[in-house]
Amino acid sequence: MTHFCDSALQAVQPIQSGFRVWCHSMAATPYRLLEALAEHSRQLQDVELLQLHLEHSEAVCDPALKGHLRNRCFFVGKSSRELVNQGLADYVPVFLSDIPTLFRRGEQPLDAAIIQVSPPDRHGNCSLGVSVEATLAACEVAPLIIAQINPQMPRTHGDAMIPLKRIDYAIEIDSPIAEHKPKEFADVHRQIGQQVAQLIRDGDCLQMGIGAIPDAALAALHGHKHLGIHTEMFSNGVLPLIESGVIDNSRKVIQPGKIVTSFGMGDRAFYDYVDDNTQLLFLDVGYVNSPAVIRKNPQTVSINSAIQIDLGGQVCSDSIGNKIYSGFGGQVDFVTGARLSVNGRSIIALPSTARGGKESRITAQLAPGAGVVTSRAQVDYVVTEFGIAKLSGSSLRERAQQLINIAHPDFRDQLRKGI
Repeated sequence: MTHFCDSALQAVQPIQSGFRVWCHSMAATPYRLLEALAEHSRQLQDVELLQLHLEHSEAVCDPALKGHLRNRCFFVGKSSRELVNQGLADYVPVFLSDIPTLFRRGEQPLDAAIIQVSPPDRHGNCSLGVSVEATLAACEVAPLIIAQINPQMPRTHGDAMIPLKRIDYAIEIDSPIAEHKPKEFADVHRQIGQQVAQLIRDGDCLQMGIGAIPDAALAALHGHKHLGIHTEMFSNGVLPLIESGVIDNSRKVIQPGKIVTSFGMGDRAFYDYVDDNTQLLFLDVGYVNSPAVIRKNPQTVSINSAIQIDLGGQVCSDSIGNKIYSGFGGQVDFVTGARLSVNGRSIIALPSTARGGKESRITAQLAPGAGVVTSRAQVDYVVTEFGIAKLSGSSLRERAQQLINIAHPDFRDQLRKGI
């Protein structure tokens, strides 16, 4: 039976000291409940808040909560980054596809889940909306579910349904969903996007992330045909290609004719498009990101980015030296699945420099302490604004030369000395 509460603070009162609490993540972050949890936690000890990337989560990232609430991050976001690197929060390196398994097997116990859902339909079912990811699995195993019911949450199809009666405590709060508004591309991103587009063939099934590089790559694909989408996440960049018919999902084997994703984030127009759209399936990330599933679609292409790549092709995507920046996410899931797909390919696309051109992202060796996310045996292509390096089948000497050729010219001589 669902208990409807008068305030967010009342809704989180059942959380007790020592509880391990999963929080609905990305655009679905129930930040109003997190604000209440931060206040409630000051009366508790050793609450652990498990999460992927959270939006508007500053309240639970207050260093003053030390001893009361500790963040456990399967992906590190802006608000938690400093805490993790100060030792005040924890980072768990993990493939995104593995997180639901950790919950379902009991390897990562949960006492509660805090979620944000759409209002119930006439059958009494709410929707997890724009972010199913690992929250579906968390709701299956958590004995206590606390929900913000939000009329601004889009109703999505696939694995997103959760019966209202499964929710223990609920509070109705009408608040904006976190948005990611598209921005104008810089020239470097446009150039990278054009390079990536050269590697895309008609009929390819794409995985991409969010941000300037994937959006620039999508913007360069208007001359293509019969593209499909099977991706852990998507954003506004796909909408023009759907409207023009470039993306029709007609060549897919897994859910042909439909976009398969696990979460999405964009602007209000994006959420309006997603709402009650039966052409979109929001599914459990353990399924979406499974290489065994990804490989079934022919011509699957993974497009991911990196913080740093060494001359052997090792990819660091979660840290800057020994400072944690983000997480594994689904990069390795899709790199693996794409390379197993018939005529599939994996692409790592990144600007050639960082820190305003002061540092090369292509380096002789990774920075001390940097973690390898994708191994040098898994990358087919590396793309910068200066061109394309084909690493698959290349020796260490050959790939080093190719990577130097697409590094920024200011750093090429220095890199040659590092061979």
